Amino acid sequence: MPAKTLFQDNTSTSVDSQINYNVAIDYWNSTPPTVDGMLGGFGESTSVPKVDVVGSATFMRKLKTRWSADEDQIKYGIDFGAGIGRVTRDFLHRVCDKVDLLEPVKPFVDQMELELAELSADGKIGEIFNIPMQDWKAEKQRYALIWCQWCCGHLPDDAFLSWLDQCKEGLQKNGMLVVKENNTVTDEDLFDPEDSSKTRSDKNFRKLFEKAGWKLIATDLQKGVPKELFPIRMYALKPIW
Repeated sequence: MPAKTLFQDNTSTSVDSQINYNVAIDYWNSTPPTVDGMLGGFGESTSVPKVDVVGSATFMRKLKTRWSADEDQIKYGIDFGAGIGRVTRDFLHRVCDKVDLLEPVKPFVDQMELELAELSADGKIGEIFNIPMQDWKAEKQRYALIWCQWCCGHLPDDAFLSWLDQCKEGLQKNGMLVVKENNTVTDEDLFDPEDSSKTRSDKNFRKLFEKAGWKLIATDLQKGVPKELFPIRMYALKPIW
C-alpha cells in the first residue's frame, strides 16, 4: 500500500467488507517494481523516500532505550509489506543485526533480492517470506523489532487483530512493534478501490491496539510530507504480557 493521497472516496458500505485481497494482489502485480511504484508515484524524484527514512530513524533514536534483543539473542527484525526492500535497504539494517522480509508479490521479491544482494552477502538478510501477511505464523520470540509500514490497510480489522496476536508470539520479551501508516483526517476509516485497501483513523488504530493487548509507548507524525498525502503516523508498541 503506497503513501495515500487525500483524495479517496468512501461509501456507506462497510469499509472492511469492500476489501478484496485478490484485487489488491492484481493491482500490485501490475505495478512496476521500483521505488516510484512502491510509493504510488512519490518515488526518488520526490522528497518522500528520504524524509520517510529520516523520520523513521529519528523515531527509533528516541526509543533506543525502550527495546533490545533478549539475552543471548541478536537484534533480529522483520519488515512487513517489504516491497522491493527499500525500508530494509535504507534503514532497518542499520538498527537490526539481521532482517527477515515478508512480501506477497513475486515480482517485488525478485527485485528485492537484487536490491539487497550486498546486504545479503554481508549476512544482514535472513529469510524472505513470499506470502500474505495474514498467512504468517510467527516463530516464537524470534524478533526484537517487528516493522510494519504501508501494508496494514490490506487487512480488515479482524484480520489485523489476528496478525497482532501473531506479533506477540514472534516478539522477544524486550522487543517492540512499530506500525507506520497513513491516517485519515477524521475519525472515520476510508476505502481505496484502486488497490482495495483501507486507510484507518488514528482513533481506530488506537482502539485496535488496545483491544489486541498492546500498550502504545510512543507515537509521532512523519514530518516533511507533501500536503496532498494523508498524515503518516508511527506507533511504537509493547505487548501487555
